[in-house]
Amino acid sequence: MTSSLASRIALVTGASRGIGYATARALAKAGAHIVAVARTQAGLEELDDEIRQAGGSATLVPLNLSDFDGIARLGAALHERHGKLDILIGNAGVAGPSSPLGHIDLKAWNDVIAVNVTANFQLIRCMEPLLKRSDAGRAVFVTSAAASKASAYLGPYAASKAAVETLARAWAQETAATSLRVNLFDPGPIRTRMRASVFPGEDPMTLDTPEQAAEFILPMCAPDWSETGKLFEYKSRKLLSFRAPA
Repeated sequence: MTSSLASRIALVTGASRGIGYATARALAKAGAHIVAVARTQAGLEELDDEIRQAGGSATLVPLNLSDFDGIARLGAALHERHGKLDILIGNAGVAGPSSPLGHIDLKAWNDVIAVNVTANFQLIRCMEPLLKRSDAGRAVFVTSAAASKASAYLGPYAASKAAVETLARAWAQETAATSLRVNLFDPGPIRTRMRASVFPGEDPMTLDTPEQAAEFILPMCAPDWSETGKLFEYKSRKLLSFRAPA
């Protein structure tokens, strides 16, 4: 195990599978203690087993992120136990319905906004004091090119990611004079269960893996990372590039 993130506390949402799972493992391998948040208990337990087998440590938090009071309780628990938070990975998200906007009912819309937008807003509210207690707080929110493409039939998801990007950039400006750094990461097409549900005809073996994407989230969490308020894109074949806002 490397120790570039030794003694750092890292909260990862959507940690039971996909990019969240891979990022939690990568952060743990670098020495961070992982606070793994997800709805799926079995996935969290599998993650915990892998982290511990590799010599790392984790705290499992089974939580539906639409439980906004639960996020607040988590913030209070982290304050009591650790007194700070060094890394926040806002990864959890839902795809929502693939349908024309006029055919989507209000509940489906609200479900997407609750998890993809309001939960991240609540994380910002509840975790900012803890991140500011760190000597080098780092926050990374996972977004999507859908935010700017506004593809047909993916309206709720696209709108939610556009909102997350705006929240992150506003927060970055508000905290620019502090040691906190806030950025966005667009993984692009990655071999995840959520992407397969949206694009069922796509061959997943043509896509890069969550583990490959996680390699590029890791340096954005390091104390020596200096950029803030920017969106970085992962490109297949191992390329990280900056994408200016539209």
